[in-house]
Amino acid sequence: MHPAKPCPFCLLDPARILAEDALVVVYKDGFPVSPGHTVIVPRRHFATLFEATPEEQSALLAALGGAKALLDASHRPDGYNIGINHGRAGGQSVPHLHIHLIPRYLGDKEDPRGGVRWVLPDKARYW
Repeated sequence: MHPAKPCPFCLLDPARILAEDALVVVYKDGFPVSPGHTVIVPRRHFATLFEATPEEQSALLAALGGAKALLDASHRPDGYNIGINHGRAGGQSVPHLHIHLIPRYLGDKEDPRGGVRWVLPDKARYW
């Protein structure tokens, strides 16, 4: 039997921390899909946003705004995608809530319309 894999968001690399407070950490994504890809992670281990306390939800949203300000200054993206994968069917691979803040740049995709809808490509195009 293989030992359980440790949670990557419970043991954070200090070199990847961009900002933090008592409830959340703004962290450089380990497998970025664009320059500046960041995740906002609660310190407490739980799987979904629906399990967060009201204080944690507030701290997560405040940290999301702070992370955007950092990325606006350091990367100057043209837009963002914000995403949370909940549950196996929703694509969640790490059972510790994390909010993806993905900077987007004009020209990084030929036609970015539909944004997060492309998680189901055959249903994304509605126009």
